[in-house]
Amino acid sequence: MKKLFFFIFIGAVTSLVAQNPLFIPPTITSTTINLVLDTGTTQFYPGRDTKTMGANGTLLGPTIIMDKNSFVDITVDNQLSDTTTMHWHGMHVSPENDGGPHTKIAPGESWNPQFTVMDNAGTFWYHPHLHHKTDKHVSKGIAGMLLVRDTEEANLNIPLTYGIDEFPIIFQTKGLDSLNQIEVHTEMDTMAMINGTVNAAVDFPAQVVRLRVLNGASQRIMEFGFSDNRNFNIIGTDGGLLPAPVNKTRCRLAPGQRADILVDLSASLGQDFKLMSFGSELPNGHYGATTPGMQVWQLIDGYPDNPLNGSDIELLDINVVAQTANPILTVPATLATLIPLDENTATVTREITFTVSPTATDLSGPFLMNGETFIHHHVNDTVQLGATEIWSLTNQTGIAHPFHIHDVQFQILTMNGQSPPAELAGWNDVVLVKGNFSNVRFIAKFEDFASDTVPYMYHCHMLPHEDMGMMGQFIVVQAVGIDEASDTFKKVSIYPNPTEGDVSIEGLENVKTINVFSIEGKLLLTENVNQTTTSKIKMPKAKGTYLLELISKKGEKTTQKIIHY
Repeated sequence: MKKLFFFIFIGAVTSLVAQNPLFIPPTITSTTINLVLDTGTTQFYPGRDTKTMGANGTLLGPTIIMDKNSFVDITVDNQLSDTTTMHWHGMHVSPENDGGPHTKIAPGESWNPQFTVMDNAGTFWYHPHLHHKTDKHVSKGIAGMLLVRDTEEANLNIPLTYGIDEFPIIFQTKGLDSLNQIEVHTEMDTMAMINGTVNAAVDFPAQVVRLRVLNGASQRIMEFGFSDNRNFNIIGTDGGLLPAPVNKTRCRLAPGQRADILVDLSASLGQDFKLMSFGSELPNGHYGATTPGMQVWQLIDGYPDNPLNGSDIELLDINVVAQTANPILTVPATLATLIPLDENTATVTREITFTVSPTATDLSGPFLMNGETFIHHHVNDTVQLGATEIWSLTNQTGIAHPFHIHDVQFQILTMNGQSPPAELAGWNDVVLVKGNFSNVRFIAKFEDFASDTVPYMYHCHMLPHEDMGMMGQFIVVQAVGIDEASDTFKKVSIYPNPTEGDVSIEGLENVKTINVFSIEGKLLLTENVNQTTTSKIKMPKAKGTYLLELISKKGEKTTQKIIHY
């Protein structure tokens, strides 16, 4: 096992400089939230100015704390020279409020999402999500943590005082060029940091401390642990609290994933130890391991030159000091109620396959989902509102990909045919799918929000992969019945809907013409009705939502949405 005691900076080996106090982002607790996105300058190392981006500051953003069931009014003011977006990662909001690539904020303009917080207590985050620019804006510094509180959490005897016994731990790596500026899509992310602080140090009280850990890195997988291999308890995943703590010495987090962790320091007064990322323990096929591919010959150009790869990285020096006035000294045995989704209630199983693009020369990508790259105006999948679905993810590439879905939290059913480990048995919105034909199956229910025009995203959360097109989109639609405003169409019956291909129409005595349109209004098919009461329409091959128009012999019209899945 090799251990890294130095950082590489602009190609030169330098000794660790003096430790820097860990930056703790300020909080916003109001239901009226204002975020100003702007540029600034940060010195990661003394005397070296780096141009950065931030929300309400020059780097990162404030920690937003919301209460479940509260109504929030957010203004995102874009003072950047770039168009951007702002995505509330992991939160269950309408597609119009989600902040995906379709909800652009031009320079000098503002966006005003408003929604009721429906999520249970959990650790979420926010970051830009503009296609081709996500990695740039996140790497430059725009990212922040978002915590949701609820009564179930409040009734537990766990740390809840931000900055005193509860701490944000935002892990990131960055690379700097010869002019000290942040590089985007780089394999030389040689600068590791917590909360934007390089060589960070912090005092924790000698009691139970809560760490809200986020892997906010562009690509690197984090093997979380402590230098003395002390135990800790994982109490929550992406979407909230687990049913019971899971005792571990390691926690693997891919980009986008979060872990809610309790570490008992009550017997550690005066001790000093490190928060680590144990890259030497990552198996082949994980970004950050010695070998990024499942096979040693599967390479990434420039990857072997990065000293972080395959190394144990010291991230945070922890000094244990005296207890606070009202310390938490025990870890509860039980946490939150978790009701499993019933696999038998799923009406659809979707297959998503990850492959390497024919244009790729190594494991840098581009990568594809179901053989397709992201196209801004192409809807890949249509989901019916209220449906419970199983999604089956198969990774045919040589490197692990963290799959993230917007709109919903999911429960993992199987990982390569086996039940997930206890620490992943809660609610998740990111799952790491290993390479070499590994498979993950999860179940989710698509409730509350539907839109014919604004989609949700699913994508790899390795940001260079996402920016290069490893992303798809889906719309959630609500099926509507035939318009009965006119007696002409009262006898008409259209079925099945949703359909896998064909649609039967009965009661056509008064109907003259059947038209099928795309959701954008393009005419795709016309069929004249010739003295028949029943017709079968073969829908277009592409999955999605279509409009079926009936025109009566008197010229009356009615339209029905048809979902092809």
